Amino acid sequence: MKPRIIELLLVTTVPTMIIAEGGIPSLWLIVATVVGGTLAAGGAHAFNMYIDRDIDRLMERTKGRPLVTGEVSPREAIIFAFAVEILAFVWLWVLVNLLSAVLAISATLFYVFVYSLWLKRSSTSNIVIGGAAGAVPVLVGWSAVTNELDWPPVVLFAIIFYWTPPHFWALAIRYRDDYEAAEVPMLPVVRSLKTTATRIVLYSVLLWGLTLVFAPVADMGVLYVAAAVVLGGVFLALAVRVYRDPRPQQAMKLFGWSITYVTLLFAAMAVDVIVRNGI
Repeated sequence: MKPRIIELLLVTTVPTMIIAEGGIPSLWLIVATVVGGTLAAGGAHAFNMYIDRDIDRLMERTKGRPLVTGEVSPREAIIFAFAVEILAFVWLWVLVNLLSAVLAISATLFYVFVYSLWLKRSSTSNIVIGGAAGAVPVLVGWSAVTNELDWPPVVLFAIIFYWTPPHFWALAIRYRDDYEAAEVPMLPVVRSLKTTATRIVLYSVLLWGLTLVFAPVADMGVLYVAAAVVLGGVFLALAVRVYRDPRPQQAMKLFGWSITYVTLLFAAMAVDVIVRNGI
């Protein structure tokens, strides 16, 4: 189920719920949404590991996964994936709302069919387009509270969408040989490191701009704006360092910061709402 990745997805869900509520939603709704989101993402990852079991055995980073080692059989994995995904849909439908359930399952379908089965092995745009699946949790978080969508969650979706490529390309620079061995056309494999670093910088600029656009769209306060400016500045500075020196060491510094960045950015959103509303 790749729980470490799920943690990162949920970091964006709860703050989005706080923004949608204009305060702190009921604890039960938060728990129900988080559990449902965890199941949906976990099922999607299980499908992905089933699909990628042939190339996972070729890469150092993934050769210890349970389908590669034989700890879990392919049949067990696919049954598990379907069971968890069905449970996620029913859970969200019954305990949250139908819109959140549909959004969560749509992310799984996109991740499995568009990213895992189609783009990952055929296009350098794999992570650019496929990363949309990882941006859906903000839509789920918003709809869980409001039972509808609006412009603020759309901008949040765009923020995660444009955050994903520089985040993942930095990791792909580090594991370039792995992806090459598995014949996966990640950008650093089929283009030069300089080209990859250039795109990292461009996406980082777009990301920074979107975080600032979010302020007026969602009526955020000074605390959030200050955090977005500082955090985005650090992100771009590290991206520029990768451009100047596109070695794995520099790329992993950006990768590490990208995780901290999204955590702190969404935390700043939540704190901004809580402080301004005197909660």
